[in-house]
Amino acid sequence: MEETGNILFSGVGGQGILLASEVTVYALLEAGYDAKKSEVHGMAQRGGSVTAQLRYGKKVYSPLIEPGGADIQMAFEMMEAVRYLPYLHKGSRVIVNTQKILPPSVATGQAEYPENVLDQLTERNIEVVVVDAFDLAQGVGEVRTANVVMVGALSTFLPIDPGVFENVIQTRVPARFREVNLRAFDAGRKASE
Repeated sequence: MEETGNILFSGVGGQGILLASEVTVYALLEAGYDAKKSEVHGMAQRGGSVTAQLRYGKKVYSPLIEPGGADIQMAFEMMEAVRYLPYLHKGSRVIVNTQKILPPSVATGQAEYPENVLDQLTERNIEVVVVDAFDLAQGVGEVRTANVVMVGALSTFLPIDPGVFENVIQTRVPARFREVNLRAFDAGRKASE
């Protein structure tokens, strides 16, 4: 219970970042931590950047993470991992989905998607955990569960029993999607371990 942490969720609108952060904050609360989260929807409806910030510990007064203060970044898209580099420090860990979602400038040919995006993280001695969440979600039968695959990967780095996350998924996800989301969570844990 003495452990504290700051988790930054980043990605593109439509990737399920808000559900992922909600499942995580409720798991932390159920495990006895004080936890607070804040989210920025931005241009989510147009495929723009979306973030959620979550802080947990014995007592947390604000959900906002200072630049250089994120212990873990959950990047649901590769370029988004680098976009929030100022929030990371040398001891940070980035769990990154290998999915590439082309911004409009790249999709229209006005710019190119940078090569070796993740090198910008590893060059700064930031630990990078690569997860092909889209492929794992396809493997469990529902590509829309990639966000829960990412939560499964994150859960291996948090001081919470996986059963707590499973309980939260049981209560927060509509009944018809529960089983596939539980399989996605398990696939994410196995990929990260």
